[in-house]
Amino acid sequence: MKRVFVIALCVAAGISLPVLSQGTAPDAAQFVGQPKGTPLTGEALDQRSNEVSALLRCPVCQGLAVADSPAEMAVNMKGQVRELLARGYTEEQILQYFELSYGQFVLLKPKFEGVNVLVWLLPLAVLLGGVVVVMMKIKKLSAARTPAAEPKPDAAVAEDPYVAQVRELVGGGKR
Repeated sequence: MKRVFVIALCVAAGISLPVLSQGTAPDAAQFVGQPKGTPLTGEALDQRSNEVSALLRCPVCQGLAVADSPAEMAVNMKGQVRELLARGYTEEQILQYFELSYGQFVLLKPKFEGVNVLVWLLPLAVLLGGVVVVMMKIKKLSAARTPAAEPKPDAAVAEDPYVAQVRELVGGGKR
């Protein structure tokens, strides 16, 4: 009902909506250009569509690839991948098409650019920082455990009557 209202409103305003009037999704050529590969059929098409679908994340499940997801949306996306491969689109074109449609989140292997560089490098930096801190602590603890040279008694301390009395009580006399 809403679709009919939108179409009627656009027609009344004189606006052309070719996508709504056709009732189909926009053509991939509008987004990624003409097909650059060879059209596939048969077993090669099945195998290649599974390979390319395994590179896309299911927007519903978010933890599964489109090839593995039982969700209806994933099944539709896999069918769309199959159709694009049958028309001759390359893997790069198909991934670009889905990235333009759903955003970079749809790629199971994000690109190494922009903010994603931090996502890839920050855990490594934190890990290296942790190793440095642990090594410094180990070095500090091992230095504290090594026995230091026994200090020689100072002449003032040796002559102190209280120290002498404690030594007598503890050790039974002078050394």
